Amino acid sequence: MKFGHAECYKNYNIQETPLRRRQGESGTFSNISHFATVSIRYFPDTMVDTAIIGAGPYGLSIAAHLKARGVDFRIFGSPMHTWRTHMPKGMLLKSDGFASCLYDPDSSYPLGRYCQEHGIPYADLGLPVHLETFAAYGEEFQKRFVPELEDKLVVSIGRSLAGFDIRLEDGELIAARRIVAAVGISHFQYVPPVLSALPEEFVTHSSRHTSFDRFKGRDVTVIGAGASAVDVAALLHQAGACVQLVARKPVVAFHDPPGPIPRPLLERVRKPTTGLGPGWRSLFCTKAPLLFHAMPQRFRLEVVRRHLGPAAGWFVKDLVVGHVAFHLGFSVAEANLRNGQVQLRLASNDGAQRTLVTDHVIAGTGYQVDLQRLAFLNAELLEEIRSVENTPVLSRNFESSVPGLYFVGTTSANSFGPMARFAYGAGFTARRLSRCLARGSRRFA
Repeated sequence: MKFGHAECYKNYNIQETPLRRRQGESGTFSNISHFATVSIRYFPDTMVDTAIIGAGPYGLSIAAHLKARGVDFRIFGSPMHTWRTHMPKGMLLKSDGFASCLYDPDSSYPLGRYCQEHGIPYADLGLPVHLETFAAYGEEFQKRFVPELEDKLVVSIGRSLAGFDIRLEDGELIAARRIVAAVGISHFQYVPPVLSALPEEFVTHSSRHTSFDRFKGRDVTVIGAGASAVDVAALLHQAGACVQLVARKPVVAFHDPPGPIPRPLLERVRKPTTGLGPGWRSLFCTKAPLLFHAMPQRFRLEVVRRHLGPAAGWFVKDLVVGHVAFHLGFSVAEANLRNGQVQLRLASNDGAQRTLVTDHVIAGTGYQVDLQRLAFLNAELLEEIRSVENTPVLSRNFESSVPGLYFVGTTSANSFGPMARFAYGAGFTARRLSRCLARGSRRFA
């Protein structure tokens, strides 16, 4: 059977039936592990070798590589969706220019080339990249290398005898032998439980805002000490809000501003330049992801948790210091609504307490990967995925414990290192995964 032909199922009026009877029913079937319970489904309209879910830097880079290798695929998603709709306008990327690219097989269209074509100032190092520039570049990359992108939402994925069934928002049902989940961070917004119970009118995650004009003249409290929290605080101040920032950390860390370029030789030896910033640890993470994968699980989890901790860009420091009130070393112990405002009780490690009254709270508390948040994966499929700390355990080729189901991007960080949390990791991922999928595609052609 050659995959990718729509005729695969068209002429057969057959229904799948359960392979294992439910507990208490009569019959002799028991514990068929590979297809635990296959629900009755309609036949797919089309069949494809590989389906890519997501159209950010990872999904688009992988699609460009698969296309070059002749692998039959379909890709679903809105191009650069997270960057266009879940990040504030005016934000600057922390990543250097050379590390803010998408990846075609020949590396022929880096960010620098896009900027040159459009007259946008650019430098590999030392010149921050505007969010709007990066998002527009990604959309242009998609038009050039992945025009096949289908701007459709995937609403469900389940197991089938052929591999997987995918249902789209328009009702189309697709059979796919393999799935690449290239979802972005927007699925994994984290709001601390103490705040999540309050109505969205009073508490929102930072990813819900692309602009802050509606907060002009209002008192807003930002929770967090990382880049998203500090960026939001700066943009709120620029929009005319009265801003306070609460963070558990005793200090807000900022990256060092760039020094002379090119960097002196001694400085380059002491802290080599990498796509994650300068340093030997970052060099290991970017140059040896497969070696990282081979490390003990405890080591990998600890590195991902601690390396490149919360820190804001150097370029935002002057926008917040002296303009935003900091409450450092404090956690939110309690949050309540009082007279149309939010009352926060803050507590420090040494027992000190403060009370803040604010019009709105924005949680700049980042993202936490949790497979349960991927609503398009059905319950039976989720149960089959082996996970650690709610993230999938992956092979050296990004394959989960479910054969044919692959995870890339931030969901793969605990397997391949911190690089997978950044666009820079899309290059390694696209090269390695496309080779793997191309080999598998040839075997089944």
